Amino acid sequence: MVMMTGSLAVRGTVVWLTPQQGGRVSGPPEPDYDYDYTATAYLPPRTPEDGQAGIALRHFSPGAWRTPAEGILVPAKGNRAQQVIPGCIVIITEGVRPVGLLTVEEVNALAPDGTPVVTNAPSLEATVEATPLPTDPPYRHSTAAARWTSQHASDATPNQPAGV
Repeated sequence: MVMMTGSLAVRGTVVWLTPQQGGRVSGPPEPDYDYDYTATAYLPPRTPEDGQAGIALRHFSPGAWRTPAEGILVPAKGNRAQQVIPGCIVIITEGVRPVGLLTVEEVNALAPDGTPVVTNAPSLEATVEATPLPTDPPYRHSTAAARWTSQHASDATPNQPAGV
């Protein structure tokens, strides 16, 4: 169980809504070699107005309405912590319009450098039986997703000057 107060790496299954369900008119997004698919998202019972987060997805099948995917969630500035656990649903939106549903199967907190954060110390039994970690480099989202953590004048609170 992880509270989303910073970026999270997620893995799960995404189901894209059809145009008849209010989803993307052009159908499922096409993954691009150089860029991740970036959008907004929220976790019910929150709404786009009070729980918006940024999401960047990759490693999903082109043109598939239902496909495994991995990505990151980045909470919007000023939003309260949200509980992200395996089995929860993330509503993927473009603006406030839902376009997909991501069922979370695995979640890991990320350090600012993009490496996974160990949240619980494993027991001795778990350490002995643990499988080796993958040799893939840590997941790093594209520069397009970096906008969710950037400093901008519109991020400033009324009593705080921009860039502080």
